[in-house]
Amino acid sequence: MFTALSEQLAAVLKRLTGRGVLSESDVTEALREIRRHLLEADVSFEVTRGFVERVRERAIGALQLKSVSPGQQVVKLVHDEIAALLGGSRSGLDFASVGTTVILLVGLQGSGKTTTAAKLARRLKLEQKAPGLVAADLYRPAAAEQLRQLGAQIDVPVFDAVRDAEAARCRTVIVDTAGRLQIDAEMMDELRALKAAVNPREVLLVADGMTGQDAVKIARGFHDSVGLTGVILTKLDGDARGGAALSIHGVTGVPIKFVGVGEKTDALEPFDPARMAGRILGQGDVVALVEMATATVDAEAAERLAQKARSKRGMDLHDFLVALKQMQAMGPMKKVLGLLPGVNAKALQAIPADDKRLKHVEAIVLSMTPEERADPTILGGSRKLRIARGAGRPVQEVNRLLDQFHQMRKLMKRM
Repeated sequence: MFTALSEQLAAVLKRLTGRGVLSESDVTEALREIRRHLLEADVSFEVTRGFVERVRERAIGALQLKSVSPGQQVVKLVHDEIAALLGGSRSGLDFASVGTTVILLVGLQGSGKTTTAAKLARRLKLEQKAPGLVAADLYRPAAAEQLRQLGAQIDVPVFDAVRDAEAARCRTVIVDTAGRLQIDAEMMDELRALKAAVNPREVLLVADGMTGQDAVKIARGFHDSVGLTGVILTKLDGDARGGAALSIHGVTGVPIKFVGVGEKTDALEPFDPARMAGRILGQGDVVALVEMATATVDAEAAERLAQKARSKRGMDLHDFLVALKQMQAMGPMKKVLGLLPGVNAKALQAIPADDKRLKHVEAIVLSMTPEERADPTILGGSRKLRIARGAGRPVQEVNRLLDQFHQMRKLMKRM
């Protein structure tokens, strides 16, 4: 997410940190570039202007500090201000202390409300919140059926009314409402009536992160009409330019609570402004990486790999294959590497998007003898040719795999 914006901002800030001394004109020039990149990313003009003015005022003061690198200080200021644009601090859902918590999902047609309802229900189920889903979209014929199918996938019941969910002792109820292709008075009247009837604890706008400035207009329209308590941004795994995420909080004052990062029901992440600011500036998100690893990686297998890596002999090709499988379990390679500090957007674009390549790697390694896997240095031209034929892959892929293995072994030893 935010690939282009991340690459551009990281390049500007890298030039600042590369200088031992910064002048006021250096900061002004850098902020002029940052302003242009934010506007190109669809960040609203008013939000961009306020951001640049705040950073300039604080950065000029930072130039007077002698004990701290001025370039690094400006980078921190930019990070903190981007985090403030995104809401400042993480904001979770507000649950009722007694009785059922009703969550009303609103948004335009096509924004992903129904899928998001299922994603949120899955998350609440894992948190022991006993969720139920209510199909309140009476205009799109397939909406109720889609919600029932998604509910069956995640084993969450779907009801026709909130009172039915309450009777079934659901602690949280997620209401999937009808949308339109655009905001109109009729839809808002219906939503106000529905809100009055079900008395929701949360009114969350599901907004398409790909729509740029339109998402900001939509958020403002819904907030003025029904009073939002939060936003869920969808489709941030695509080529979202970032403007919607960076503008919505500044324009409406409501927090972004979750982001959708894929089609599957587990692809919903809590939104953390500080960590997202780090990702945008190419600083990675190690906390998210650790959380992802904790949830997916086999701890015993990981410990065995670590012991092998620390040993004098180091990893062999069998260990290499196990390590790749562990990484694949965490998700697409680009997503995992994007959480590492120092991996910029341009480097991520060079990584092949096809994660099925692991199957080819596995075929190559399994075509080797145990002796060859344990000691790849014995692989000469004739052995490589035999392995390539056995795996049904070209010799060039065998050579590339061996190069990757040696690089990974060096990395593991350093770690």
